[in-house]
Amino acid sequence: MPERVDQGNLWIAHALFDLGGIQFGDFTLGQTAVNSPVYVNPRVLLTQPLHLGRVAQIIQREVQAGQARRRPRYERFSLVAGVPFGGLLLAIAYALQTDTSLVYAHPARSGDKIHTVEGRVVEGDHVLILDDLMTGGTSILRTAELLEEGNLEVSDAIVLIDREEGGIERLRQRGYHVTSLLTLRQILTYYHETSLIEKDAYRRSMEYLERSGGEPPAESLA
Repeated sequence: MPERVDQGNLWIAHALFDLGGIQFGDFTLGQTAVNSPVYVNPRVLLTQPLHLGRVAQIIQREVQAGQARRRPRYERFSLVAGVPFGGLLLAIAYALQTDTSLVYAHPARSGDKIHTVEGRVVEGDHVLILDDLMTGGTSILRTAELLEEGNLEVSDAIVLIDREEGGIERLRQRGYHVTSLLTLRQILTYYHETSLIEKDAYRRSMEYLERSGGEPPAESLA
């Protein structure tokens, strides 16, 4: 049965295409996505103030709907944090949209064992993490761990686009719940059904996703 897509979220896919954020060819993106026929760059959306604001509104609606469920999808949170750098832009936009306090985790510098969480926090505060693109999940995991080392609580993350290469499952195994506004399959299917891309590009990309199987190597959660 086809996965249902929020029609409002498909605006993201169309805007991404119009701004040149989708490219087809042969791309290697770290150890996780090797020889991928499709490259996704959501930051082209985040450089446009009107688009960034609209994405923040979509995230807000997702959070409200999730928390209103009989079994809430998200823990109640008082802080939002973004994964550098795209996720940080999302977090800033969301903070402005919802009047939610923002925190930012600085990794320890070379030779320094101390990292810093910027922002006004109370020990035990709950943080929602935002990111623009997820492959294997390393960036979200690192951000969550830094926040937890600062005595903050992390349960949930929202990503704009999931490349579907194991991130959601791998993070679930670590105790984190991740929601994606769109998956790469949903985006590609939308482009194919609206004739925005050639059939061959769609076929090669879907075959790649089938081969990748959603399971990045255990040592390369990226």
